[in-house]
Amino acid sequence: MKKIYIEFKWAFIFTITILCWMLLEKTLSWHEEQIAAHQWVTLLLAPFAILMYLLEMREKRRRVYGGKMTWLQGFISGVILSVFVALLSPLGQFIAHNYITPEYFNNVTEYSVTNDLMTRNKANDYLNINSYLWQSVLGALGFGIVTAAIVAIFVRKK
Repeated sequence: MKKIYIEFKWAFIFTITILCWMLLEKTLSWHEEQIAAHQWVTLLLAPFAILMYLLEMREKRRRVYGGKMTWLQGFISGVILSVFVALLSPLGQFIAHNYITPEYFNNVTEYSVTNDLMTRNKANDYLNINSYLWQSVLGALGFGIVTAAIVAIFVRKK
């Protein structure tokens, strides 16, 4: 149990961090008046996500592997973390879009239609909770696996 407890703990921390980030975005009006900058500002979360993968693998190396870790062990640990993050991401999206920023989909839809980025039908199909649930799961897996592969290079120790 201790072997996957670390990944689950960091997935929980990751989810809480995402929710805090959503609260920050909402507070700074990136879901309302400043919505045009939202897609670019969200990229600022990436260093924090990478840092969490780094901290998770370092803890795993220290507690489970006795200070030594191969790239494969780090990568597998990161993939497990990615799976847990993906499993928790629908809960995070539900909380974010129902409690932190319930007007987000209306705002981003109106912005997209008003600025001719999408038709109303396409915006309604793409910018909704169901679409975001799937995007969060697939994004967590994709970004997580790539991040795990890269971070494992720097965490390995013989």
